[in-house]
Amino acid sequence: MATIKVGMADLNICKAPDMITTLGLGSCIGIAVYDPVVKIGGLAHIMLPDSTQMRNNSNIAKFADTGIEELIKRVMAAGANKRRLVAKIAGGAKMFQVSGLSTIGNVGDRNAEASRIKLKQLGIPLLAEDTGLNYGRTVELYPATGEFYIKAVGKSLKII
Repeated sequence: MATIKVGMADLNICKAPDMITTLGLGSCIGIAVYDPVVKIGGLAHIMLPDSTQMRNNSNIAKFADTGIEELIKRVMAAGANKRRLVAKIAGGAKMFQVSGLSTIGNVGDRNAEASRIKLKQLGIPLLAEDTGLNYGRTVELYPATGEFYIKAVGKSLKII
């Protein structure tokens, strides 16, 4: 079994028995999509909610709107069927306490919400999520089973 690593503002796909992981999700969101029949999955490490708000948005994996679309394209190119795809998300923490109503401190919430909206637009059911709170996460997707492992320092392993 190989481990495929996804960096920050990056995405990739894998097939069972391999697994795919991304480290250090703070306010970022890890979006896993998965076809349970052919056991192909993909993972995107999203940093920001909306590419249309940025002038330099050439890295499509960085944003929820463009990153999720690209992730879907890639898993389908590898043999997944869009009608069978399901999704799970993790991350979106509020890592810094910001005074007042600053939107900067709330980027985690906005990332999670943008991810939910994009999945809904694409007709991909969101089966489970572990988002918010104030701690970072590392995630692992196992396409053989569809299990999404969420690891955080000082917390017990969560499988969704």
